[in-house]
Amino acid sequence: MKIAPFLTSLVVAVWVIAIAIISVQNATPVSLKFLTFQSIQIPMGLVLAFSAGVGLIGMALLQPLWGLASFGQRNSRLEDDAEFFVDDENF
Repeated sequence: MKIAPFLTSLVVAVWVIAIAIISVQNATPVSLKFLTFQSIQIPMGLVLAFSAGVGLIGMALLQPLWGLASFGQRNSRLEDDAEFFVDDENF
């Protein structure tokens, strides 16, 4: 049994429960303002849930890109290291 997927699911479940509790307690409508733009009045819990959802989806989409970037860096680093390992017997 792999424990990593279980722990990931457990962490996500705890965050979902925490957001649900906080959203029930914070039903006060708020208006978000960014630069000159202003939103309609929406409950604070809904803003928090939406923000957490966007963050989870964004990280899920960006994670494979970070894997590709680190893979390219590892290969170039190995090629650079190979230049220093010269066989001295042939010289």
